[in-house]
Amino acid sequence: MEFVDSHCHIDGERFDEDRDAVILRAAEAGVVAMLVVGTGDPRSGGFEGAVALAEGHPGMYAAVGVHPHDASLYDAAAEATICSLANASPKVVAWGEIGLDYYYDHSPRDVQRDVFTRQLRKAREMALPVIIHSRDADDDTVEILQRECSYDGFKGVMHCFGGTPRMVSELLPLGFLFSFSGNVTFKKAEGIRESAKVVPLDRLMIETDAPFLAPEPFRGKRNEPAYVVETARFLASLHGVDVAEIARRTTANFYSFVGIAKTAEV
Repeated sequence: MEFVDSHCHIDGERFDEDRDAVILRAAEAGVVAMLVVGTGDPRSGGFEGAVALAEGHPGMYAAVGVHPHDASLYDAAAEATICSLANASPKVVAWGEIGLDYYYDHSPRDVQRDVFTRQLRKAREMALPVIIHSRDADDDTVEILQRECSYDGFKGVMHCFGGTPRMVSELLPLGFLFSFSGNVTFKKAEGIRESAKVVPLDRLMIETDAPFLAPEPFRGKRNEPAYVVETARFLASLHGVDVAEIARRTTANFYSFVGIAKTAEV
């Protein structure tokens, strides 16, 4: 079986001491591809680190975009950095993660909404799929996405999805995929599981969001791409299918999302 970790942050400092071993363990677990998502201050070099890591490994890709936590840092220079990286490297396959986070409110909400909209429009201009972060902001997220993403050729994924079944029904018509992380396995995550049940298999992806949200039985430990297999197993049980079917579907969905044929993997 082949799996894809569609969202991880293994470029971060928590992997500095054993990154090569982490990548090897992922390969041994059947993870054939992973998407490294750059975050942080666009002026700090964090995005460049994610791209460089992807460029150094076959089957590894990168996404760049300003997280809602850092929305106050988004300006013309940040946008230029993202565009330059996307234009320069074939390994940059998506814009993200972007969106709204009303749980932490590290940036003012009006700034988050403005920057979210600006990035969605720039991603459309560059024909890049988008990776969406939404926490405690369902209504505003849906309103913005319905306004900005109703166009032919749009591709987007709700990463680490924690919204409601209603949110799924509102975003499915736009063509969204929904990616689930290890928190879907948590005992008290019944709401997330209810949403996962209503996502069709052709719209499903899996991720770790490593180093965060390690699934059972690794909860409380640093998450890593190899553990995406546990999330796949859990979703297989939830949907009443074999884990091989979840592996096949989510892997195919990922390659379709980033617009890369498996045979052309780089």
